[in-house]
Amino acid sequence: MARYLGPKCKLSRREGCDLLLKSGVRDHKSKCKSEKLPGQHGDKKPRLNSYGIQLREKQKIRRLYGILEKQFRNYYKKAARQKGSTGENLMALLERRLDNVVYRMGFASTRAEARQLVAHKAILVNDKVVNVPSFLVNPGDTVSVRQKAKNQGRIQAALALSEQRAPCDWITVDTGSFKGTFSTAPTLMDLSSDYNVNLVVELYSK
Repeated sequence: MARYLGPKCKLSRREGCDLLLKSGVRDHKSKCKSEKLPGQHGDKKPRLNSYGIQLREKQKIRRLYGILEKQFRNYYKKAARQKGSTGENLMALLERRLDNVVYRMGFASTRAEARQLVAHKAILVNDKVVNVPSFLVNPGDTVSVRQKAKNQGRIQAALALSEQRAPCDWITVDTGSFKGTFSTAPTLMDLSSDYNVNLVVELYSK
């Protein structure tokens, strides 16, 4: 399972925003102190043409969900084949990933931690173990923490941190039973306005 193993703050600095790659125990500014772009000339912000703007937006979304380029492009191709808005289809696919759903439900403090929980067989989907982070959760599916993993300190800490985040309308969670339901795939209106997925569609459709 390929993944990025380098400095997390470097990615957030490159995209100029908090990509939520680190836990919320400390705020982003105290963990990633430098506001400069990474590299020798990080204090010089380059002017971007239309391609550069589209590329940066694609990198931002890809890194936010912790996905490498090949897999991200495959998601785009799948979204383009589906009916409706390609951008909305793409974001729905990303949001349906099991590691993302585990994070959204508050069982992990980051998507990377959620990915690890899934890979270590700590997560159930419809009461069955699923250890594939890219598994696509369907509307109506239940996602829960295995009994033997419920006492893990990181899960308890993540649930406490999740109370500080705005709840997702498309997910219901019972923290007492460590169980949640993925009600429906979110629309673009439901998601953050910090990124523009249409720029990604423009980039890949060239």
